[in-house]
Amino acid sequence: SDKAKNTLTIIDTGVGMTKADLVNNLGTIARSGTKAFMEALNAGADISMIGQFGVGFYSAYLIADKVEVISKSNEDEQYLWESSAGGSFTIRQVDEDPIGRGTKVILHITEDRKS
Repeated sequence: SDKAKNTLTIIDTGVGMTKADLVNNLGTIARSGTKAFMEALNAGADISMIGQFGVGFYSAYLIADKVEVISKSNEDEQYLWESSAGGSFTIRQVDEDPIGRGTKVILHITEDRKS
């Protein structure tokens, strides 16, 4: 974690994801269940309902207002996927700070979750 930047970073050296993998594995969920789940939560729904929205990875937004996923597969360039849980995301190729093969997830912790 980086207290100065208010981030929590998780890194693995697995197979990584291609640009298509990022869209298919993260992007599809960002367009579907996340927004509905966040709206339900804001309307007073119980947090235990998260499983009903098929959001899994998106539980990160319980503590983060922005999530960045940097991934590099041997089959593709390194890409950055990012979203602020509003139902949209961006993906762009990034060359700075190469991670080798694998994935880095950066959670930007919300102000009310700082400790």
